[in-house]
Amino acid sequence: MTTHFITAEIDLQETPTELEKVITAELAKQGEPLRWAITAVDSQKDKATVEAVVTRTSNK
Repeated sequence: MTTHFITAEIDLQETPTELEKVITAELAKQGEPLRWAITAVDSQKDKATVEAVVTRTSNK
């Protein structure tokens, strides 16, 4: 198992609940999220920058 720091750009959603679901779904594509945070919001582009630490299992 390895840990990775990733950054993702997510489209802003109508509600915080929807935003959380979109973020967790996007992070799940990269591995198992340990923690994440929205670190920036670009209101002109309607995008949020998310930084996360995820774990991935090694394929040995």
